Amino acid sequence: MVSGSNDNTIRVWDAHNGCQIGSPFEGHTDSVWSVAFSPDGRWIVSGSNDKTIRVWDAHNGSQIGSPFKEYPDSIYSVAFSPDGRWIVSGSDDKTIRVWDAHNDSQIGSPFEGHTDIVCSVAFSPDGRWIVSGSLDKTIRVWDVHNGSQIGSPFAGHTNSVCSVAFSPDGRWIVSGSLDNTIRAWDAHNGSQIGSPFEGHTDIVWSVAFSPDGRWIVSGSFDNTIRVWDSHTGFQIGSPFEGHTDIVWSVAFSPDGRWIVSGSADNTIRVWDSHTGFQIGSPFEGHTDGRWIVSGSNDNTIRVWDAHDGSQIGSPLEGHTDSVQSVAFSPDGRWIVSGSLDKTIRVWDAHTGSQIGSPFEGHTQWVASVSFSPDGMFVVSGSWDMQIRFWKVGHHGKQYFS
Repeated sequence: MVSGSNDNTIRVWDAHNGCQIGSPFEGHTDSVWSVAFSPDGRWIVSGSNDKTIRVWDAHNGSQIGSPFKEYPDSIYSVAFSPDGRWIVSGSDDKTIRVWDAHNDSQIGSPFEGHTDIVCSVAFSPDGRWIVSGSLDKTIRVWDVHNGSQIGSPFAGHTNSVCSVAFSPDGRWIVSGSLDNTIRAWDAHNGSQIGSPFEGHTDIVWSVAFSPDGRWIVSGSFDNTIRVWDSHTGFQIGSPFEGHTDIVWSVAFSPDGRWIVSGSADNTIRVWDSHTGFQIGSPFEGHTDGRWIVSGSNDNTIRVWDAHDGSQIGSPLEGHTDSVQSVAFSPDGRWIVSGSLDKTIRVWDAHTGSQIGSPFEGHTQWVASVSFSPDGMFVVSGSWDMQIRFWKVGHHGKQYFS
């Protein structure tokens, strides 16, 4: 399994045990928006906000050749052709481009027609067509060999199209949108098949067909994954719940038994596609790295943009003495702080508001605080020579010391 992240890295994981295989693939200088394996599994392609496409050896993480650098803007989506010879990319510059996977040269001219950012691209199973989805609310199909648009744009979504995919037989296209719906289309004539699939309560960012084409999986800004009958549009079972933030990406395993999801909560999760149960623990390792938190003798906590050094929001105020230690929760949603005022406090990282009451119990200065890997507990160390464990979200209930 491969993942790309806002921490600028690509990571490969063992799908059975959740262990990271080898070291992160490093080279991109900004967020990695899209990753894909080559059909033979030997290579990985990545597209990034640093305006480059890179190809990697899947087994040792080494970059193959130079980055593809002819893009003037961020790259949102990349995919290999079914024979592995070509790579397609969609970009901020509203174009689709095709590349020779072996020598990083662009094949032909950019495919032009979209009037806004191209968020998603995919090859048809026979490699003859490319489908693209855009912020211009349309889906378009292109002839790979000459770059011409086939037919008229597929129109129906009432907001930006975030994700597109071909069915395994190439007859249908599925799309997910900012209008919170999924739609199925006839790939040959662009007609919408049936009614929109409705159920998500926020943006649908990722969609994919099962290997047999019977099911569609979707991931959303509502933090859920849902499975749908591709022929009827009915939701199958309950939403898959567990992620604590936006679900950016979803895909089926080759045998259709599992679904993998990647989220803004910095985790990857594997699910049983039939029951919706999560298999094992989340795969953790990616970090956000966008923010820095600091504590000070002025009794405040401050959050900073790691890239430009600007302060984000107002200082977090509540402590009555120097703040000695601060830390983010693993999902980046919370901040914990320890102070000379003998208290520990938990804060909402996005709003700066204090969550619940201070954790009180130490009889001397609090010198150090940290979250547990699952984010459920806080541990604190104090000048009173005690270590204490606290349950987060239960009003600072102390479990033991």
